[in-house]
Amino acid sequence: MQLFFDFDGVILDSVSIRTKGFEEVLKNHDAQDVKKLIDYHILNGGISRYSKFKWFYKEVLNKELSEEKLSEYTNDFSNIMLRELTNKKYLIIETLDFLEKTFLSMPMHIVSGSDQDELRHLCKELDIEKYFNSIHGSPTEKTINIKNMLDQFDYDAEDTLMIGDSINDYQAAFDNGVYFCGFNQPSLKELKDSYYIDDFKSFEPHRVICNR
Repeated sequence: MQLFFDFDGVILDSVSIRTKGFEEVLKNHDAQDVKKLIDYHILNGGISRYSKFKWFYKEVLNKELSEEKLSEYTNDFSNIMLRELTNKKYLIIETLDFLEKTFLSMPMHIVSGSDQDELRHLCKELDIEKYFNSIHGSPTEKTINIKNMLDQFDYDAEDTLMIGDSINDYQAAFDNGVYFCGFNQPSLKELKDSYYIDDFKSFEPHRVICNR
């Protein structure tokens, strides 16, 4: 079996930093408009910044976002993240302990809505890339990344667990026939056909697969 991990909120406690990043990048826009994006961002963990900036322009500003402007926003956002998120204090300790204990016994991968280049840089700086067989992020959508990973590594979806903290992680897993394990977001306990990790100390992946 194999494990797929979301990044933000599962491995790194970074949601508040990413929120500040959106506020900084969009500081020249009306504060009430930016708040709408922040609310959307918080409700839609697992969706890439590319999609969120596009949503902001289409749904809030009612404007078309050029590729040039999108690139400017995402580059500025990434620079803020690279500056702020290399601090190991943001690592979620119980997840880190689980990774250290488990990485030699089964394949583990990251599949995140965060920018892929930024994600790989952060994992290297945080000294956690050694735990993962591969690291995947945006702009490719998470649903497609999961499908590609299953194909690339010849994994059986029924022997794969996706660990995430948002409904979008659940949906991406469900769309690929992968069993979902929620973490760090109590509202996910209400989801059907899934498992919730109360803490990683008691999490036994093989048992979850057997009982799915």
